[in-house]
Amino acid sequence: MRKPRNYKKEYIDYQGKPEQIKRRAQRNKARSDLGLAKGDPREAGHFGENRKGRLGKRVRPLAFKANRKDQPKRDGSQD
Repeated sequence: MRKPRNYKKEYIDYQGKPEQIKRRAQRNKARSDLGLAKGDPREAGHFGENRKGRLGKRVRPLAFKANRKDQPKRDGSQD
């Protein structure tokens, strides 16, 4: 049987760090700027070279599946 997750510890270790809070705020702002409400099936899809936050407002509303398919490889290589 699995041990229950310690959400408080997870928050302290990662989600509560100032740099992560800033990133989350940028993602939330991008969603807000596009008018995407909670429960909307679309996401804020970042495109172009800069995929961090909403710098340059290079975001567009995309369907969940299309946005996940469009993501670059994490190791920097192209598909």
